[in-house]
Amino acid sequence: MRKLLYLTFSMALIATLTTYAMWAADRPVGHYLSDLRINLAIDQGTPADRGNLLGIQPELFPTDYQSPERLHRKLAAYLQKARDQGLLNDKTIVVLPEHVGTWLMVSGEKDELYQAATIKEAMNWLAASNPLKFVRALISAEDGNRLDDAHLRMKAKAMAKDYQALFGGLAKEFHVTLVAGSIVLPEPSIIDGRLKIGRGALYNSSVVFNREGLPIGQPQRQMYPVFAGPDGIKANTEHSVNVVDTPAGRLGVLIGRDSWYPDNYRKLDDQSVQLVVVPAFVTGRGAWEQPWRGFRGSSTPDSVSLKSGELSEGQAWQRLTVTTRTPANQAIAGMSVFMRGQFWDQGSAGQSFLNSNGQQFSDGNARGARLLNLWL
Repeated sequence: MRKLLYLTFSMALIATLTTYAMWAADRPVGHYLSDLRINLAIDQGTPADRGNLLGIQPELFPTDYQSPERLHRKLAAYLQKARDQGLLNDKTIVVLPEHVGTWLMVSGEKDELYQAATIKEAMNWLAASNPLKFVRALISAEDGNRLDDAHLRMKAKAMAKDYQALFGGLAKEFHVTLVAGSIVLPEPSIIDGRLKIGRGALYNSSVVFNREGLPIGQPQRQMYPVFAGPDGIKANTEHSVNVVDTPAGRLGVLIGRDSWYPDNYRKLDDQSVQLVVVPAFVTGRGAWEQPWRGFRGSSTPDSVSLKSGELSEGQAWQRLTVTTRTPANQAIAGMSVFMRGQFWDQGSAGQSFLNSNGQQFSDGNARGARLLNLWL
């Protein structure tokens, strides 16, 4: 009798594991319908032969990341609209928002993940459908919130490959210099023209691709990430600011809150930067109008008198991001581009804006995907 029970249990266990393995391996592609429309919100300046900064404020959702091909389709549609309106040339610098590459972590997953009600539920599906990758990532996760670390780390190699293929491909396809927002990867670096990952901490980083689709210089690692510390993404403690040469001029990239710190602009001035772009992301629907919560986790710079709660989140971003405001910064033009859309129960805020000749231009509180253009 005992042998019969053991045999029955073993067969049931094998059947269960076999069914789970088949389920985890299955990656059906569900129905996809996405809004490819985008409006030109700001067109500042006069066309000349000096090029332009073109910001793309996309409206993205989890299903846009079901495959790199789907995300390409949407972003290519935005760029084609810009081309149709005469906004692309050999000196154009296209700017995408912060974390536009990070969500590649959910590419190629099961329908249940995209249909989840909350981001926590979606991450549970991510782990459940990639058990071996998740366990390996959990073992190598850094101290702190090991689950979040593992979710970001488990598909990092594929994410780096897809990020370069997608955004480098767009740069080559439309023959533009492209600031590819940002992506969270472990110890990212460019080796022999390829974006590679390491085994260390996670960094929120941005890569610039030239008109041939090749990366320029090394990834810019964020210095003041929102979730820095033992429970999140590691800060670039060297506080290094990379500068790249483009057909439109010397370019500096400040990721998100890095644009709040006056010392970063001084570093860019020391390297004769002419153009400053800021890929950014603000979490929470309506957060743009809520009171600003200060520098959160890092000390307030001595030269900044703004206090928490004095202004709204949006007003603080526009006040602190001081591109082209002398004497704070000597660049001739700057642009801040925000991610918009809805990722499960996590909404987004942020209204993109640009700076030129000491003036700031924004699109108010408009909804939907937006183009912002600044002729240099």
